[in-house]
Amino acid sequence: MSSDQDHLKQTDTEERFDFKKDSKEAFRSEKGLTEETIRAISEDKDEPEWMLERRLRALKQYHEMPMPTDWPGQPDLSEVDVDEIVPYIRPDVDVRGGVDDWTELPDEIKDTFDKLGIPEAEKNALSGVGAQYESEVVYQNMQERWEEKGVVFCNMDEAVQEHEKLVREHFMTTCVPPSDNKFAALHGAVWSGGSFVYVPEDTTVDMPVQAYFRMNSEGMGQFEHTLIIAEEGSEVHYIEGCSAPKYSAFNLHSGGVEVFVNEDAHVQYSTVQNWSKNTYNLNTKRAIVEKNGRMEWISGSMGSKATMLYPSSILKGRGASDNHITIAFAGEGQNIDTGAKVYHNAPNTKSTIESKSISKDGGRTNYRGLVHIADGAHGSSTAVECDALMFDNESTSDTMPYMEINESTVDVAHEATVGKIGDEDVFYLQSRGLDDDDAKQMIVSGFIEPITEELPIEYAVELNRLVELEMEGSLG
Repeated sequence: MSSDQDHLKQTDTEERFDFKKDSKEAFRSEKGLTEETIRAISEDKDEPEWMLERRLRALKQYHEMPMPTDWPGQPDLSEVDVDEIVPYIRPDVDVRGGVDDWTELPDEIKDTFDKLGIPEAEKNALSGVGAQYESEVVYQNMQERWEEKGVVFCNMDEAVQEHEKLVREHFMTTCVPPSDNKFAALHGAVWSGGSFVYVPEDTTVDMPVQAYFRMNSEGMGQFEHTLIIAEEGSEVHYIEGCSAPKYSAFNLHSGGVEVFVNEDAHVQYSTVQNWSKNTYNLNTKRAIVEKNGRMEWISGSMGSKATMLYPSSILKGRGASDNHITIAFAGEGQNIDTGAKVYHNAPNTKSTIESKSISKDGGRTNYRGLVHIADGAHGSSTAVECDALMFDNESTSDTMPYMEINESTVDVAHEATVGKIGDEDVFYLQSRGLDDDDAKQMIVSGFIEPITEELPIEYAVELNRLVELEMEGSLG
């Protein structure tokens, strides 16, 4: 084991995430959402006119759409005042679009990602890495062997300039249009940074690519956009990590993800989100899956004050499939509202949704999901399983599944369980030498194992440790 790995293992996970850095800024927009702000962001990025036009259309849609307030049991968004958010901060780095050598970053930014363990993960388990700090990507690198095969992994700002045809065709047009919801429109107006992944036909990227998004400043919004295009017969695994230190003022994260899974392609999208408890996490993520394509979503969500996150897939082609696995953890003062949406729009499509939630100290988790099977989507099947674990009588967990079945020759299954950690289970483990806290942590680790076993070992270990810290009340 290298000295870097030794240091990483000895660094407390809480210390790695909940720290703040004083860093220099090259550009900071005004607070709020005005046309002048949008034009200033676009000008600072030297964007083509068509992108500015899309931003301004999204801005108009944002102002016309109401704030979602009437969903049963939804998180309270009354504190979310976009006029008090700084939507764009460009860190002061020498190279726009990111360097490909960690040593070229300013010390305070490099130290941030060192503490998060990103350079070490890149050396050991990844095909490529992108690292975003505030509103822009500051590091981007892809192994040469994949570049030689035509794989593209770059930041979205670069993609707008260098892969304009692909971006113009796919960016917030058919997958996640700004008209989808108010926060999609907000994202379309002020998006910045994020990842662009393009995998050519019949190419399998056999090691994951990862992007990490770090918010460091108080009172800012982060609006990265991820666009993944997997051509026919290709395969890729994209991993996303997110974190922010805790401040007294609220922060807003409203990312956008669009995935295009073409015929016989396979995309796995894994995310471990560890925002601080002053962050509102409001995202829109969607995939369009063509004939015999396969989409997998694996999501771990914790740390934020409120989360509304429902990755969705449109199964457009015959034989397309989708698999959702999610875990949510809510502690004191947290409302984590997560789920999945699947639209079966073609025959013989298949989806599975597995949701695991944990709540303690009065926290609330909720599974909110939709499965729609269209008329003519015969031979399709879906299975939804929701399991909730509560630590005490003050915590709550709800399940709100919606099924819209417009075809008779389909297979539909739904199962939900809610339970508390039993005294008998804890007593049994204590009789085997564990104390009360360790016994409960072992029960929770077993509860979430179906999710962690789907992640690369480095991320499974990290997710387990984050859950342990949530149980201790140490994060955020």
